[in-house]
Amino acid sequence: MNDRSFQVAELGRQPYLPVLALQRALVRARIAGDLSDDVLLLVEHEPVVTLGRSTKDTSLPLPRTALEARGFTVEEVERGGDVTVHAPGQLVGYPIFDLKEHRQDLHWYLRQIEESLIRALGALQITAGRNPGYTGVWAGGRKIASIGVHVKQWVTLHGFALNVTTDLSLFDVVVPCGIHGVVMTSVERELNLPAEERADGLWGRSRDAVVVAFGDVFSRTPIMSLDPRLTIPGP
Repeated sequence: MNDRSFQVAELGRQPYLPVLALQRALVRARIAGDLSDDVLLLVEHEPVVTLGRSTKDTSLPLPRTALEARGFTVEEVERGGDVTVHAPGQLVGYPIFDLKEHRQDLHWYLRQIEESLIRALGALQITAGRNPGYTGVWAGGRKIASIGVHVKQWVTLHGFALNVTTDLSLFDVVVPCGIHGVVMTSVERELNLPAEERADGLWGRSRDAVVVAFGDVFSRTPIMSLDPRLTIPGP
């Protein structure tokens, strides 16, 4: 067992902005020393289009009003990368990690997230890997996971989005990650499971594989959190 641990908090299905506020609060606490452990927040978002710092006009074929008319919220955020879509069926992870306790190297950190997802997909019997020149994870030439991060005083926020049972047609409203011609895929599609098997724990198996892989890659033992600070306040 590793000497150090990280807390895992599963938030369920949530709108985007409350989870963003939670991330920012946890980053402040981590920087101040009020939160001693790394944290991995796991969430499934309501439909949202997020615009990273590198978003290009050509990545948004539809105006914001048209996206909102289709049920998406649209949010501009501080993470790196281009436009992405979050929606139900997608496992979104937000590591609040202090890289001073790992390695103060953002490129290394991105590769570690990719490696974690590649290992998790391998545990699910999906062969996945990198696409040279791009950040993220691919399976069979199709993009299965997107990554976009931000670092404040070497504490991370934002993170990754792994398509598990996501409706892939939702990505048609944008140019995902600004990559023209990219084809998105999901765990469900790559496994091509019968309906009864898709319904039987695919989300949970994907979540568990990701948590284990993060622990292995970052040399930390995952612990399910009971810390009330790692929750979304009720209305």
